[in-house]
Amino acid sequence: MSRIGKNPVLIPSGVNVTIDGNNIKVKGPKGELTYTYPEGVKVEQEENNLKVSVVSDKYKNYWGLVRTLIANMIEGVTNWFKKELIVIWVGYNAKIQWNKLILSLWFSHPVEYEAPKGITLSLDKWPKGVPLIRVEGIDKQLVWEVAAKIRAFKKPEPYKGKGIRYIDEQVKLKEGKKAGK
Repeated sequence: MSRIGKNPVLIPSGVNVTIDGNNIKVKGPKGELTYTYPEGVKVEQEENNLKVSVVSDKYKNYWGLVRTLIANMIEGVTNWFKKELIVIWVGYNAKIQWNKLILSLWFSHPVEYEAPKGITLSLDKWPKGVPLIRVEGIDKQLVWEVAAKIRAFKKPEPYKGKGIRYIDEQVKLKEGKKAGK
């Protein structure tokens, strides 16, 4: 069984949690999120804590998952989740117009990506003028999904390292072809 599920979820001040059947609604200063958890999982509120428990052994696999998802919801409505990407290579560029990301990646056309509702895209310059794309929102899953979709437009290639990568990602470069003797 999960050891994570045993820990209570602390509810900070300024966050309201409403449990209605199998639905949980978390409202905070940054926004509002809802989640429907499985029937075999029980969530109880005790003062400023949430306790997650399992009704039957059939649902014990969901115990830690539900607790973590609820903790991420509470974290998201109090603080933004953020994922940063950098665009590396000469001639690759990025700009934002009306919450739409426009990437120039040496394709025959610019790549346009419109951010879904609840996601904020911003652009900054990293050292040496490298474009830094910042993806922010209150839903952790959606923030990571949008960052992965942006990265998929031009994944970092293993020979020169050019492409779009996460700011903390290390690309292991391969050795190129060697000249014959």
